[in-house]
Parts: sequence; C-alpha cells; structure tokens
Amino acid sequence: MLATLKDVLKVAEEKEIAIGAFNAPNLESLQAVMATAEEMDLPVIIQFAPVHEVHNPLALMGPLMVDFAKKAKVPVCVHLDHGDSIDRVKFALSMGFTSVMYDGSTLPYEENVANTKLAAELAHAQGADIEAELGSMGKTESGEGVGSGEDDETKIYTDPVQAKDFVARTGVDALACSFGTTHGIYLKKPRLDFSVVENVRKETNGIPVVMHGGSGVSKEDFHAAIQAGVRKINYFTYMDRAAGMAVQKWAAELKENVPPFYTSVTAVAKEAMKENVKDAMRTFARLD
Repeated sequence: MLATLKDVLKVAEEKEIAIGAFNAPNLESLQAVMATAEEMDLPVIIQFAPVHEVHNPLALMGPLMVDFAKKAKVPVCVHLDHGDSIDRVKFALSMGFTSVMYDGSTLPYEENVANTKLAAELAHAQGADIEAELGSMGKTESGEGVGSGEDDETKIYTDPVQAKDFVARTGVDALACSFGTTHGIYLKKPRLDFSVVENVRKETNGIPVVMHGGSGVSKEDFHAAIQAGVRKINYFTYMDRAAGMAVQKWAAELKENVPPFYTSVTAVAKEAMKENVKDAMRTFARLD
C-alpha cells in the first residue's frame, strides 16, 4: 500500500527501529526490494536518485515505483533521493511520489534554508513529506563511489544547534545528518560520532534522523545509530555490488561452449539483491 514518509517513520519510532530506504534504478532492483519487504512483512522506502538517470530515467522508473507501492501488501513510501532542484522535486510529486528529498547541503546555509522551505511547501501541499540534508558527507550519492571512512576536508558534521534553526524555519519531516558516514564503498572503517545524532534529536524535539552512506557499516554501528535516533537508513551500494559479484561468479562457472543469456543474468542478480536486502532489513529492524 502506498504510504508517506511520516507513516513509515512513525512505525520506526514506535518500535525503535530504522526503515530501510533502497534505491531502485532498474526493474530488477525494484522487484528484489519489494519481494523482500513483503516476505519479511516490513514497511519499506523505495527511492530514486538523479545519479541513476544514466541507467533509467526517473520518468520511466517513477510510475513503476508508484504502481508497485500501490499493489504492495506492506506500507511503501516512494521517495525522491537527493533531489537537486526544485523542478525535479515538482516532477517527482507530479508522478505521485509520497516523499521527496531536497538536497541543498552544498549551498550556503541561507540558500539551503530558502530552497528547502519552498520544497517543503510544495510537498506538503500535495500531502507528501520531505527530507533535507544539513552537513556534508564529502561524496556524491553513487553506487560506484568509494568512501575513505576518514574525516576528509570535504566532510562537514551536522551542527545540532544549526539543525534546530533549520528544522524550525523549513518545516521538514526528516533530516539527513552527517555524523561520519560516506557514500560509496569504505576502504577503511568509518569513525562515527553518534552524539551528533543524539544532540540533533534533542535540539529538534525528536526529528527522525536519516543515515546516508549506510553500505559497509557494521551491524553493531547500525544498531548504535538506531539507538541514537536514526529512523531511515539509505542503502544501495552493497546491494548493487552483491548482484555484480553473483553475476561474475555465475559467468565464471558456465560450462565451456554454453552461451550465456541476458535473462539468466538478471535472474541471478535479482536473487543476490534479495538476499542482501534481507540481511539489511533484518539489521535495521533489529531482528538480529
């Protein structure tokens, strides 16, 4: 069933868990996430980021995502991830997305506030919810990126006091915070500062905190982040990598002179993504 971001985050708050937010840049990833959510009977967020336009356009994937959500047996929020312009936010809302993210984190603070406030007004006018970002993780949202796990000069941790002002002035429903994670694959163990999450929650009267750069974080750190107040966890890179590695293994084991078929490749990839998503959902729901 189609749900808003507030709907699923309310469940997360009540159960003190996090809801998995999985990017779906193609049909196979969308099918894998939806099948797993229904099998586990858990709410889920399916999302699309502009960086995935090179694979399939939002105009193609958006209606599919909304249709899958409407037919699902579990609550499904359809979310625009890292919306980079007001026009893209409007476009996602026009297709029936129930949540959007406006990402102005690289802009000067006052410009981020003004743009996010406008995006929030547009979303709320259509009964949708909005996520924004304050701080910077130093990397773009891409499954092919590599995160160092270190505090490089481009990483800016979220200031809890500034978060209070930001939330009050923009009216956002969830806030993506920078507390040590990085988009992409980690080369070294990330150093996470969970006090940032705790203090943002304290200063903002408990706004749901969103964790970006979730792939590669240990189970123990995920649980600590959820305990601190993270209620939405974005996850894609390791799910995507699991599919690639499964296909690579499958291809290497093909018998000589046996031709590979593309439909077999997609089936192998989809099953690998389902298993990876299942592990992530179990961790986020604190089932293990």
